Amino acid sequence: MTDLHAGRAELRRLALATMFPGFLGAATPPAWLRRLAAEGLGGVVLFGRNVDPSRGDAGVAELTAALREANPDLLVGIDEEGGDVTRLDVAAGSTLPGNAALGALDDPEASERVAAEIAARLRACGVHLNFAPVADVDSNPQNPVIGARSFGFDPDLVSRHVAAFVAGQQAQGVAATAKHFPGHGGTSEDSHLTVPSIHDSLEVIHQRDLPPFRAAVKADVKIVMTAHIRFPAIDGERPATLSGPVITGLLREELGYDGLVMTDGMDMHAISRTVGHPEGAVLALLAGVDALCVGGDTVGPETLEAMASALVEAVESGRLPEQRLAEAAGRVASLRRWLAGVTPVPVAAGAATGAARRAVTTAGDLRLEAPPLVLQLEDEPSMAAGPIPWGVAEHLAARVPGTVVVRLTEAGPDLAGVLAEHPDRRVVVGVRGVRRRPWQVGLVAAARELRPDLVVVDHDVNPVADVLGEHHVLTYGAARVTAEAAADILASHSGVSEPGSAT
Repeated sequence: MTDLHAGRAELRRLALATMFPGFLGAATPPAWLRRLAAEGLGGVVLFGRNVDPSRGDAGVAELTAALREANPDLLVGIDEEGGDVTRLDVAAGSTLPGNAALGALDDPEASERVAAEIAARLRACGVHLNFAPVADVDSNPQNPVIGARSFGFDPDLVSRHVAAFVAGQQAQGVAATAKHFPGHGGTSEDSHLTVPSIHDSLEVIHQRDLPPFRAAVKADVKIVMTAHIRFPAIDGERPATLSGPVITGLLREELGYDGLVMTDGMDMHAISRTVGHPEGAVLALLAGVDALCVGGDTVGPETLEAMASALVEAVESGRLPEQRLAEAAGRVASLRRWLAGVTPVPVAAGAATGAARRAVTTAGDLRLEAPPLVLQLEDEPSMAAGPIPWGVAEHLAARVPGTVVVRLTEAGPDLAGVLAEHPDRRVVVGVRGVRRRPWQVGLVAAARELRPDLVVVDHDVNPVADVLGEHHVLTYGAARVTAEAAADILASHSGVSEPGSAT
């Protein structure tokens, strides 16, 4: 009985070492998390809900220090992609240009410097793992969750920027994550909500989706994150996260990757509402995954205990080889050793702001003879990004006194009425998501009929030419830093801006 108990205790320790849960709270880790951390939990994942806007990075550093009081070896991960997806800057928008802006700039050295800058910031906050860069190719304009998170639609361009981002980040001692293997860019659905399928041939997948992951492996990326997507050409039964042919066959054997493989969030509906958390954990490890990201805001100790028990029972029943569980926990430990051995080099601040300003492009006549009327067409946030402030409106208003800002939705207010109230103002229209929001396309067309000289500021990628028109600004993503750059450009064409009024 003693030997059996010792065996179960060791299996439980190994199972916990594969888990990376999220949690609620921005000041003090919950008691259940401290308890599991002390038992050997692999790590945790921070979200925007864990960042106190009044404390900023200092608050995050205090939180991670409190986590390590429970277990000095606990790893801390975060999604700090820049652009549309940020956790540290969730209250105000990202200070980093997103991948789409860096891809539009197409300066790999700039991408490397931006990655180093964010990694230095994360390390100062006590964060070890960044779930970036997105290595997906933006191959489907209707994709609801990738878009501006991708470096672009050309696999070669995406590959060189993925490699640069990995190098810059890891030189600072923060593990990079290439996601979402083997590619999420071709979907028209969101795996947060369903189980998307990509029905392209194996040849297309090899030519379009895999090159950036090959580049990441060559750059010695420390983590590859899986996609909860079915690829019938590889495995018609299961999403990539749970697929041996995808993880062991394609990633491990064909691409030669021997680092840590982590799941996308197990709370996403593609897993949690199909096989469920416990069975998903077993299937993922059987497929070749090493670490289980369990990030939902409803996740608590019950879910983690169920997953740990499922893994232990799978080993005891012979379904999951004990060696596979030990290998997975061993890769987490190996990553921890690598992190401890990196000595970061000093990083000069400012690369992110400079890259953002260089990426923003303009066309036509942008002159503002008087304070403008800014119409911001509201766009629902993606599940990956969450509700984060975006848009040029407030930043332009801060720079050009007297600017009027009106936010429009599909339901109103009435466009003609708004324009009639401000007959002498030039109109600036801020848009995001016109590819997926036909009402925005129609509204811009209607506004242009009434005000032919309007200026469009597009905060997305794959712009629609009919929407852009003759006078426009392209920011390639919805980061605060690129919105500020757009506001600076428009204000510089105005005789009414206040110098130094940038926010």
